[in-house]
Amino acid sequence: MTGPANSKPGDAKPGDAKPGEAAQGVGADAAAVAGRERLGEQVVRTGAFGTDTTGDTSGYGGLKVRAQPPPATERPYGSYFDEVADALGGALEAAGLSFGDAVERVVAATGELTFYVRRERLVEVARRLRDDPALAFELCLGVSGTHYPSEVGSELHAVYHLLSISRNRRLRLEVTAPDADPHVPSLVDVYPTNDWHERETWDFFGLIFDGHPALTRIEMPDDWKGHPQRKDYPLGGIPVEYRGATIPPPDERRSYA
Repeated sequence: MTGPANSKPGDAKPGDAKPGEAAQGVGADAAAVAGRERLGEQVVRTGAFGTDTTGDTSGYGGLKVRAQPPPATERPYGSYFDEVADALGGALEAAGLSFGDAVERVVAATGELTFYVRRERLVEVARRLRDDPALAFELCLGVSGTHYPSEVGSELHAVYHLLSISRNRRLRLEVTAPDADPHVPSLVDVYPTNDWHERETWDFFGLIFDGHPALTRIEMPDDWKGHPQRKDYPLGGIPVEYRGATIPPPDERRSYA
């Protein structure tokens, strides 16, 4: 017998889930898991403005802002981005590496393509981006630094902007290094114009570019202590006189927190 009399194949039975309930349950469970994982992320700021005193009058003093997971884009990336990724993957495979060996993640956003490159593979990636005919990123427009103190283990970032003149394409490379080991390979041998840019990034952020021919300060005096564009650099300065009034340096001004 196949079932009660008058039943038809496909009829619902007592206790069966209604159509869509199973999928909704799976989705709800996934959302609950994602929510718990999000609540487990590091708290990087409290309150609406991050003040650590009683001066937050916004009504959001109990707000906890948590660290965002690193962004990553899944394929297809769009535009010419997939073609660039495929060409780089092929060039790396020809050298005995895989794309994943060299590139941690890819972000395609706001019309830009960014490869987050492992720092030990930076020179190899840059050389293939320059020399492979399918890529032909002949020009590096320079390197700049950023500092994210809340990103434990990858506080310092070096950002490279590449341009393919022959193909009219742009690409960003980004490399991270921890405060405890702020070393990144120099790209001067691949892109000689990075000479002064690497010096400036060292000067302001403290990133050490291993292999640079003369990594010395370029903006600050040679005997300057610290790196003034880091977010943990103390605010200081000298009083400024303006139309008879004296404006104190930042570290002596009145706080409204």
